[in-house]
Amino acid sequence: MFQPDLSTPRARNLALALLAMTQFVVVIDASIVNVALPSIGKALDFSQNDLSWVVNSYTLTFGGFLLLGGRLADYLGRRRVFMIGMTLFALASLAGGFAQNETWLIAARAVQGLGAAIASPAALSIITTTFEEGQERNNALGIWGAVAGAGGAAGVLLGGVLTEWAGWEWVLFVNVPIGLFIVWQAPKRLVESTSEEESDRTLDLPGAVTVSAGSALLVYAMVDAIKVGWGSTDTILRLIGAAVLLVAFVVIELRTRKPLIPFSIFRKRTLRGANLVGILIGMSLFSMFFLITLYLQQVLGDSALKAGLSYLPLAIAIILAAGAASALVTKVGFKNMLIVGMVFVAVALAWFSQISPDGSYAVDVLGPSILAGIGLGFSFVPVTIAAVSGTEAHEAGLASGLINTAQQVGGALGLAILASIANASTNDAFKTGADKATALTNGFSDAFTVGACFAVAGAILAAVLISSKDSAEHAEAARSGALEPVAA
Repeated sequence: MFQPDLSTPRARNLALALLAMTQFVVVIDASIVNVALPSIGKALDFSQNDLSWVVNSYTLTFGGFLLLGGRLADYLGRRRVFMIGMTLFALASLAGGFAQNETWLIAARAVQGLGAAIASPAALSIITTTFEEGQERNNALGIWGAVAGAGGAAGVLLGGVLTEWAGWEWVLFVNVPIGLFIVWQAPKRLVESTSEEESDRTLDLPGAVTVSAGSALLVYAMVDAIKVGWGSTDTILRLIGAAVLLVAFVVIELRTRKPLIPFSIFRKRTLRGANLVGILIGMSLFSMFFLITLYLQQVLGDSALKAGLSYLPLAIAIILAAGAASALVTKVGFKNMLIVGMVFVAVALAWFSQISPDGSYAVDVLGPSILAGIGLGFSFVPVTIAAVSGTEAHEAGLASGLINTAQQVGGALGLAILASIANASTNDAFKTGADKATALTNGFSDAFTVGACFAVAGAILAAVLISSKDSAEHAEAARSGALEPVAA
């Protein structure tokens, strides 16, 4: 098997660029179709209720199969699994662009999400095993965090431009050449590695089935709760079903000789804390893009293109903040950076809660967008560093899958909760005789307030649950260059 030489900084930087490009297209696909939904609905004759599943079907399989994708990377080879995931992602994008009806498009989006769930944790685990723990890996994860964080904002921007100038199909077609280029370059730029402890490549299939089905059902219950209600029979039965499957998974893992997820990994205090904070980052921030887009288009009356362009300052702030965070983590530790980042997010969301029905982009959106971008960059980078810090090489895929899953499940849960709050508040305002703009703004404002509370909770949990000792030792070792490289 050909293995490229990654002994030079240039070779490692090219590898990182390829992996960052992957994460960028994977993340933007969760949001790129948002501003194209009206065009998609008209072209394919979608019902209003089913239109949300163009987004939800991707989120469902992405969030549901991340853990399996991460573990497959450890077992079968990280580069191999990465290439399989990106091939699947590109082919599903091509199929989706040619969709002739809603069933076809929703199915293609679901397969896209599956490809992303396979590729994304494999890419992050390749970074973990390619770059030495310390400043080098911090810098790599800073770039990773910048493109991943900016992906949500860039997705809305790119979706608006493509929908306006090329047609809705191109929000999917754009992935095809990028995905195929990544697959072509992967053998030239990335080293293959596997988990040495799993040399026989056995896979815990019962565990894989139960955790994937349980995670997917949990995400499905949460995203559909917006439509059917949290107290509905459907939602309750789905949540019970998800709980049963996940409990069954725990029982299977405790009894099997080679579990899919060795629970010993949760003995690491910092990893546990980072994943819990990761859930709250997802809960507080992912729905922000959804709410801002609706405010811009439904209250301020912006076009899809103008709404997309409005995200440019936010995307730039994320990129700059993530780059700064990778250096600051070495100076002050990932724990302190994460707390500061979550405080920034909380202040930004509280600022967003002051939006006005007769407001403007410059007054109501620009300032808090920049602050939220800084907070996201300052949060995403240290939480990722914390989640993979101190893990062994054979745990790289698992640790990567865990933090990705935490953020995706948190995002689905946060969107379900905040959208329900916004809808309820809007309906209450309508009952009092408020006009449409006022009623919608009231709903968005209440949702942003609760989102700010999630961010405050994240800052508190970061302070309490993440080890100050681990953070300080990581920063000190990174400064002195004492950290050893992770063996592949």
